Amino acid sequence: MAHEAPLLTATPILDFGAAPIAQLIDGRGWRDLSDTDKIGAVYDFVRNEIAFGYNRADDIPASEVLSDGYGQCNTKGTLLMALLRGVGIKCRIHGFTIHKGLQRGVVPELVYPIAPEEILHSWIEVELDGRWINLEGFILDSAFLKVLQSSFANTESLCGYGAGTDCLSAPPIEWNGQDTYIQKTGIVQDFGTYDTPDAFYAEHQQQFGRLRGWFYRSIIRYWMNARVRAFRAGRLKPDVSVAHSHEDEIHAA
Repeated sequence: MAHEAPLLTATPILDFGAAPIAQLIDGRGWRDLSDTDKIGAVYDFVRNEIAFGYNRADDIPASEVLSDGYGQCNTKGTLLMALLRGVGIKCRIHGFTIHKGLQRGVVPELVYPIAPEEILHSWIEVELDGRWINLEGFILDSAFLKVLQSSFANTESLCGYGAGTDCLSAPPIEWNGQDTYIQKTGIVQDFGTYDTPDAFYAEHQQQFGRLRGWFYRSIIRYWMNARVRAFRAGRLKPDVSVAHSHEDEIHAA
């Protein structure tokens, strides 16, 4: 019952009872795995079968993220939580903000100056064998990350293009029972943990303002998604100077 296992319950955002999610879980046979392998299988699905991209909002339900087939830190995290709870793994959300420079390069330079200075961010904490493990390395799909690794092969430190890491050539993103990260170095504020994304987003929303919010939902995110697809496909190479110049921007903020 909900009051006995709050970290396993469904919510309007964690709608793992929705038919597409329930069918996915049944079809993959994830419930038959050990807890360690359940986490790994779900994590790998969200990391690589749900592409890096930008949805209409942070607080959309998991079933919508699955239908979109893409997401960013918050929305992919929602789907990860829903799938984990759907296979009986306790999890919670840890909320933050990151400096906007972490998205530089994906956000077109023409509109970058009007982006909020801090971007709402989160990662997922999963319970395994009585300890909590931080999962953030699922945000960038492997194809997109490989483009960054190739483009920035001369540096280990990158804060831009959706990555915030000091070990770009081998970031801790693979599930091995330990913490995973890909945007950790961009964190500004720490909001602590919440049992559900519903509770987190009831307290914290991305502060765009009405006009910028409409502009993001209606125009900018499509532009960003087109750029992400182009980077992933090798049609648009990342601008090395943008990422390097941004390191100073974050430290000065």
